[in-house]
Amino acid sequence: MSTVIEPVGAPVVELGMPLIGGALGRVQGAGTDGLEEAESETRSDKLSAVRKGKIGSVHSWELVTAVDGPGTRLTVFLAGCPLRCLYCHNPDTMEMRRGTDVTAKELLGRVKRYRGVMKATGGGLTVSGGEPLMQPAFVKRLMRGAKEIGVHTAIDTSGNLGALCTDEMLDDIDLVLLDVKSGDPDTYRKVTGRELEPTLQFGRRLAARGDTEVWIRFVLVPGLTDDVENVEIVAQYVASLGECVTRVEVLPFHQMGRDKWVELGMTYELEDTQPPSPELVERVRDQFRSRGLQVF
Repeated sequence: MSTVIEPVGAPVVELGMPLIGGALGRVQGAGTDGLEEAESETRSDKLSAVRKGKIGSVHSWELVTAVDGPGTRLTVFLAGCPLRCLYCHNPDTMEMRRGTDVTAKELLGRVKRYRGVMKATGGGLTVSGGEPLMQPAFVKRLMRGAKEIGVHTAIDTSGNLGALCTDEMLDDIDLVLLDVKSGDPDTYRKVTGRELEPTLQFGRRLAARGDTEVWIRFVLVPGLTDDVENVEIVAQYVASLGECVTRVEVLPFHQMGRDKWVELGMTYELEDTQPPSPELVERVRDQFRSRGLQVF
């Protein structure tokens, strides 16, 4: 696996769009009333651009091989997520305010830059997070733009906001990486702070369409999601989705995000939780395999 990480820099503004924030203070001859009027117009322009999906709140991006979908991919991490997963290894993506304003035009320019290696490796663009469906208009524009230049597209989502993913958007999505964090509703609520049912509904909707490939991701956390019955419920649900599911990834819990929780002043409840043993990981993978699923 190889990775090139590019943190987001200063906000990107499209040509013709008024600058935001401090640039307004440099307006020639602007008095107090004029400045307030300019600020109001600028905020209005920005909100309009956000609603149209021209601007999104982006945490970071990376060029990566062997994860987040097939081939070499540009994975874009958006800011903002409705879930509060206890094991989140990117808690800095939970709040949209921690992202940077970036235009869809800028990101699609980066996709074009790497289009050659994507084509050679069967890769493409993956939009992750946070939760990408917190910004559906922005994701829609990115997916459409990528498909127009012949690039494979994917989103990595919990499915909790699946109702915001329109059929028109799904027409431009080749692959959904669907994170099913638990099969038991109470456990799901404990893990995420949200309800399980929206995720299940989104998966069933993808299965009913039948034209979008689905990879299932399940994070294995000892003492939290490893219960035999909980895994059985997830495996049964995944198997019920049929042929659209081509891959199940059992992801062992790790402590790589612990320091971020501390730096953000957030309470990290899994301080004493150890990664699962190889035997436990294999047991869970076998539970999925017993349903005829391809498991990694």
